Amino acid sequence: MARIGLVAHDDKKDELVAWAKLNGEKLARHDLWGTGTSGGRVTEGTGLKVTRLLSGPLGGDAQLGAMIAEGRLDALIFFQDPLTAMPHDVDIKSLTRLATLYNILFAPNHKTADAVLAAL
Repeated sequence: MARIGLVAHDDKKDELVAWAKLNGEKLARHDLWGTGTSGGRVTEGTGLKVTRLLSGPLGGDAQLGAMIAEGRLDALIFFQDPLTAMPHDVDIKSLTRLATLYNILFAPNHKTADAVLAAL
């Protein structure tokens, strides 16, 4: 069982929920963690159990980053919106930097998320 972080920018939350619905059976075999809104939306839309952290801008991104640094997360599914400026961009860059630094599986879109899930 892998520990997977789930997060999406506002304009990508529907896409994350749709992807999680399509992959619900596979995701149910893993331990899921999500930022507040993203995790809640996935749970509501799929029935999957997602341990919710704080909302991303309120520290949820930092919580996921700490989990990566502490070796408590195996993969990060982070559907990003590259066309919208984010007020908490520093937190987002930190989270993606940590995923790269600690060499965990990282997916910024649904095609890559499919590959990550297949690798698990």
